[in-house]
Amino acid sequence: MEFFNPHLYDLSNPELWVAVALILFFLAAWRAGAFRTVGAALDAKAAKIQSDLDEAARLRTEAQAMLEKLRGERVEAEAQAQAMLKAAEDEAERLQVEAELRLAESIARREALAERRIAQAEAQATAEVKAAAAEQAAAAAERVLAARLASGSADPLIDQAIGQIGTRLN
Repeated sequence: MEFFNPHLYDLSNPELWVAVALILFFLAAWRAGAFRTVGAALDAKAAKIQSDLDEAARLRTEAQAMLEKLRGERVEAEAQAQAMLKAAEDEAERLQVEAELRLAESIARREALAERRIAQAEAQATAEVKAAAAEQAAAAAERVLAARLASGSADPLIDQAIGQIGTRLN
C-alpha cells in the first residue's frame, strides 16, 4: 500500500504538497460556502428541470385533451356533413319529381291546346266547305234558273227549293 509508505510523508515529496494544497483548497472552499452555493445551484437547476418536466406533462395533457376534443368535433362535423348531403339529395330528388310533374302537366296542357286548335281548324274548314258548297249550289241554281228563264218554263217547286237552299246551308 502506497498510503503507508514513509517516503510519501517526506517534506521534499511534491506529491505531499499537492495533497496538502488540495486539502487546504477544499477547506477554504468549504469555509467560504462554495459547497452550499454549488449545492444550491444544483438544487435550483434540479428544481427548474422538475418544473420544466411538470410543465411539459401539463402541456401534453392539455394537448391530449385538445386532440380528443378536435377528434370529437371532426366526427360531429362529418356526421353533420353526411346529414347535409342526405338532405341535399332528398331535396334534389323532390325537385326532380316536382319538375317531372310540372313537365307532364305542361305536356297535357299543350296537348289539350293542340286538340282544341285542331278541332277549331276542323270546324272552320267544315264551315268553309259548307260555305263553298252553298255558293256552288247557289251558283248552280242561278245557272239553272237562268237557263229556265231563257227557255221560258217555270216550276214552282224548284223555285221554292232554290229559295230555301241559302238558309239551309248556312
